Amino acid sequence: METAETTTHAPRAARSGRQARQEERSHKGAGHGRPYILRNIPTYDVLSEDNLIRIEAAADRILAETGIEFRDDPVALDHWRRAGAEVRDQLVKFPPGLLREVLKTAPASFTQHARNPANSVQIGGKSVVFAPAYGSPFVMDLDNGRRFGTLEDFVNFIKLAQHSPWFHHSGGTICEPTDVPVNKRHLDMVLSHLTYSDRCFMGSVTAESRAEDSIEMARIVFGRDFVGANCVILGNVNVNSPLVWDATMTTSLRAYARANQAAVIVPFILGGAMGPVTTAGAIAQSLAETMAGCALTQLERPGAPVIFGNFLSSMSLRSGSPTFGTPEPAIGSMVIGQLARRLNLPLRCSGNFTTSKLPDGQAMMEGTMSMLAAIQCGANFILHSAGFLDGLLSMSYEKFMLDADLCGALHTYLDGVKIDDNQLAVDAFAEVGPGNHFFGCSHTMANYQTAFYDSALSDNEPFEKWEAAGSTDAATRANKAWKLALAEYQKPALDEGIAEGLHDFVARTKAAMPDAWY
Repeated sequence: METAETTTHAPRAARSGRQARQEERSHKGAGHGRPYILRNIPTYDVLSEDNLIRIEAAADRILAETGIEFRDDPVALDHWRRAGAEVRDQLVKFPPGLLREVLKTAPASFTQHARNPANSVQIGGKSVVFAPAYGSPFVMDLDNGRRFGTLEDFVNFIKLAQHSPWFHHSGGTICEPTDVPVNKRHLDMVLSHLTYSDRCFMGSVTAESRAEDSIEMARIVFGRDFVGANCVILGNVNVNSPLVWDATMTTSLRAYARANQAAVIVPFILGGAMGPVTTAGAIAQSLAETMAGCALTQLERPGAPVIFGNFLSSMSLRSGSPTFGTPEPAIGSMVIGQLARRLNLPLRCSGNFTTSKLPDGQAMMEGTMSMLAAIQCGANFILHSAGFLDGLLSMSYEKFMLDADLCGALHTYLDGVKIDDNQLAVDAFAEVGPGNHFFGCSHTMANYQTAFYDSALSDNEPFEKWEAAGSTDAATRANKAWKLALAEYQKPALDEGIAEGLHDFVARTKAAMPDAWY
């Protein structure tokens, strides 16, 4: 596939002083090139033990008294019968403690291997992995406005993520390539991830066959035996809240588990629509739905990697419109983090959410609130780290770059405060003395290049200098930045034989079925 290839090998633009300093720091371990972050700050627990027990008891009552429907998947129902659940038609009720017992075989952490081993990530424990936003049908930028996403846009966002030092994962359906038939676009998306990125990635979940195609393409790259023994691909699977698992999702999650690959189990609860308006009630519902999905992976294959996911959101009860980046889901994410740790499961939670239609102050305020909740709650895999706009309906080029800059700052935030003789700087006080400044002292000169995070997009110049340079706002600077990043992008090497095998598989699979556009 040659989509957007004209941007791949453009000459590198001359670097500014700031860019040169940032590149210099990249060789000093200041965040660039890290395959993932190791958290050096504690998580933040907001609920007491007694209140956590009350939420768990509420979830147990929902599971035992109301139950969850598993629609049109007889294999899943057979799994539940054998596990000891009560199955009536498609409704499954769970005795208290059953799901927690089943979940004991799920690993607390695992490695997702990248085709470049240096970019493999650890998911679980103290690790934090940033991945781009997922699932938008539209894209937008300041030049061309809002439009349906194309395969060219999809590839561009892969390139932007690959080029940035602040992401650890290529993501999945970064935007929908609506110019490709629905039943074939998963092939182009997986091929694009494996071609334009050498980081970890996500496959399709929109049908069992598409999940299996995604896994088969991973086998072409990694080898069948390696994939059988190791996780190389994730599948993001959503509950049809409230309290319904449909066959599209359960057959896909079982396909990933069967192949020893990781399903990310995620309820999507809009308070007041797919769940109660109260935060505690939505959390209890989320816990019940997620435990059931995670447990099903273990019934399919005990020991398969799985990620405990969550997507809480509010809505405007006056209009019925979803709202994102609001405080109630953010604080709810903190509780979800506590509950996931009690289950000893890796966590996907929150992200950079906003309902704003532009990469503006609202977008960054809402996005930062929800992103900080993910950081503080202990999330290990943070999907939607960049580009999310318009209530997830649009993937924004400019917002992607602004969010990437925030992700860079969060690398430093998660590093915490280091304590050693150099950091304490006692000798610097002796050199400078009372009443003098530290600008030229030896300690400052030895540390100034790595002392602070240097934003690529913020303007810290005096007003007059900013005005003389054109009075640009952050979105305008981000517009320039994504174009420069695409120009500088370098395609990672891929073995010719593997590339040929991938293209052959895609061509044969596409030829075996007619185009379908819905």
